[in-house]
Amino acid sequence: MGNEASYPEEVCSHFNPDEIKRLGKRFKKLDLDCSGSLSVEEFMSLPELQQNPLVRRVIDIFDTDGNGEVDFREFILGASQFSVRGDEEQKLKFAFSIYDIDKDGYISNGELFQVLKLMVGNNLKDWQLQQLVDKTIIILDQDGDGKISFEEFSAAVGGLEVHKKLVVIV
Repeated sequence: MGNEASYPEEVCSHFNPDEIKRLGKRFKKLDLDCSGSLSVEEFMSLPELQQNPLVRRVIDIFDTDGNGEVDFREFILGASQFSVRGDEEQKLKFAFSIYDIDKDGYISNGELFQVLKLMVGNNLKDWQLQQLVDKTIIILDQDGDGKISFEEFSAAVGGLEVHKKLVVIV
């Protein structure tokens, strides 16, 4: 895993050294196979994550190198987005990235459908969910390109104070 204290300050800009040590201990506790990285299964060993339908999307976002696992550096960078010292725009970008599955800078109709399907499960029929998605795109898509940009997303959710809800105390 490497020494938690050896990461450059800018990588961990939202955490102080004590918080990095605590995160290092949590990381090691989660790393059940002592591989130096966390698999989806290891993340899912946390009872509070087992019921979260978006946990796999969050892991995908943390996994910046795309290898299917989260190493300590990715863990720190990902968790940093939830720091109380993180700024509003960074938190909004994280929320946006939950929906921007293909990472092209837009939320398409299909991406919105996929993520909302994860959240609602079978509580809505697919055609009902598709109607909701279509209406949402129509309402939020200010430039008429058929997809939601980060600016359009921010305009829609900015007043909801999402950034205040995306906080983890370390």
